[in-house]
Amino acid sequence: MSAIRAGWRVWIPEGAAALVVLIAGAVEALISAHYNIFPNRGTIVPIVAGTAVAVGLGRRWPGVALALAWLIGGYQVVMSAPVLLVQLALAAAVVYGTSRWGSTATMVAGIGSVPAVAVPVALSVGRYGGVFVAALFGVSWMAGLALRRLTDRAAQSVASQRAAEEDAAQAHRDSEQAKEIARLREEQAQLARDVHDVVGHSLAVILAQAESAQFVDDADTAALRLSMTNIANLARSSLQDVRLVLTSTTPSDSAPGELRNMVETVRASGREITFDETGTARPLPPDLATVAYRVLQEMLTNAMRHGNRDAPIAVELRWADELRIETVNTITGENVTETSHGGHGLAGMRRRLESVGGRLDIRRQTFENVHDGAAAITFTATAWLPVRTLSP
Repeated sequence: MSAIRAGWRVWIPEGAAALVVLIAGAVEALISAHYNIFPNRGTIVPIVAGTAVAVGLGRRWPGVALALAWLIGGYQVVMSAPVLLVQLALAAAVVYGTSRWGSTATMVAGIGSVPAVAVPVALSVGRYGGVFVAALFGVSWMAGLALRRLTDRAAQSVASQRAAEEDAAQAHRDSEQAKEIARLREEQAQLARDVHDVVGHSLAVILAQAESAQFVDDADTAALRLSMTNIANLARSSLQDVRLVLTSTTPSDSAPGELRNMVETVRASGREITFDETGTARPLPPDLATVAYRVLQEMLTNAMRHGNRDAPIAVELRWADELRIETVNTITGENVTETSHGGHGLAGMRRRLESVGGRLDIRRQTFENVHDGAAAITFTATAWLPVRTLSP
């Protein structure tokens, strides 16, 4: 029922116009009958009724309305019926409708109907009346055409605007999707770097501990047991660090003591380390603490992996407006040819530091070993990162 009501509602404006024409025609017919204006009054009723129906169909079916107007005109010529004033509504509804809403053929037929309407009017009321009617119908047709062009342009403008908005929305969605993909890839890369740092450092320390165990006297079971215990503890700590990396990139403890503990862990593996810390140490926010921890971890891993085992590793922490982390180790023998000290680790450290406003400097200094005259390299890695204390 609601669909039927909605269908009838669209005809309300046209139905109201047709009713107005019908009432006006009836009034005109009664007046003409009262004053005996038209001798053949029986021919007026079909004209009024047909005009009302044509006006009602002028918007929805302009072609049918135009055909009906032609039939009315033909009827008037054959029956010598009078031309009524109410028929001027055909100009406002039918002829206008052909150019406003009709097809191309209907538009052409509409403008072609102007002289066809003017002729019987001229025969009925005179030449000037025909000219007036022709001008009125012609203006109505031109007005409909002008509004049609304006409406089409407006519709095209709206369609173009919607297309542009859809393109912009699609471009925005594509941009957001690209950003999300880039973010996920960066997170994956960061996760890979974290796992690399944790596992690489732990394996380097475990390897150092295992190598030191080779030089323990077989009779010294306590020392061997201590080496095995250290290796087990390091492996357990490595697994725990990997779990932390996989669940969160933020350390649970941001105290400066974590950096010292890392140095002591490497020292316990048997590597000789000199450690110097100056300035007032302070707790760091999680993002800076993560970077400081991972950078020192990578520096020590590279020093143990590529450095001379017999040479000490120098570690320095300097607290000021920036935290300065520096490691120095010596490379001798075959390792001298490994100029890419640290491999991808250096690029990872640099990205970490730059993400928080820090920087990395790598220096290599070649010299001659005083013991055997062989070439040696002092490898110095220095990192700076800004210091922001934790909010109270």
